[in-house]
Amino acid sequence: EAGASILLLRACLALLASPIYLLSFLGIWEPFCRKVFFPFILEKICVIHDKKSKKHKQELFRNLPDFRGPSGVLRLLEIGTGCGANFQFYPPGCKVTCTDINPNFQEGLAKNMKKNQHLQYERFLVAAGEDLGQVPSGSVDAVVCTLVLCSVHSVSSTLREVLRVLRPGGAFYFLEHVAAEHSSWRYFWQQVCYPTWKLVFAGCCLTRELWKNLEEAKFSELNIQHISMAMPWMPIEPHIVGYGVK
Repeated sequence: EAGASILLLRACLALLASPIYLLSFLGIWEPFCRKVFFPFILEKICVIHDKKSKKHKQELFRNLPDFRGPSGVLRLLEIGTGCGANFQFYPPGCKVTCTDINPNFQEGLAKNMKKNQHLQYERFLVAAGEDLGQVPSGSVDAVVCTLVLCSVHSVSSTLREVLRVLRPGGAFYFLEHVAAEHSSWRYFWQQVCYPTWKLVFAGCCLTRELWKNLEEAKFSELNIQHISMAMPWMPIEPHIVGYGVK
């Protein structure tokens, strides 16, 4: 019953988005999405999401200074930096390495770097979360990842890389949207939107149960909180927020 409704509604949505499906078929959509559409739309969504998530992020990053290394400096690596929405929450003097699979966020990123001169920016790496080979093992005190695990190809490989680059006792901070409760309307709509959403938003998956991946990863301590963030007209209300210690 539900399965048939989902398929029917998916087809309706695909019909509405048919120009995008056609461009995708012709190989035009992906490069356009990566270079133009996604950075543009993400900056707009970031503004809304930042307002909604501000107090959660302030709370989340409050204990970042506790993870400073023996030298007294906090070396932080951010996976999927995007336009740098998290910079404002990092402690002064923090050394930041930015990574993103998509190098087309430079404009928003430059703007946020200018705004946040209390940080030291080490370098920008074009890299996927699953492959941080350019970062030496055990070389950072903290890794941050917000709204990124929804679109990596492999969550478990990404978490393996996180644990590799962290020094023992270092921390991984996350804030991610996740699958809704299976019996809920929210989950129903997540399933309806899934294929079209994934195409339009550069591989973003709506129904990942990321808390399970985090529980399976080998953190010595893991703090996860399930929260709801009202995002108008978007099937991404349920979130998890927290940190894990290596």
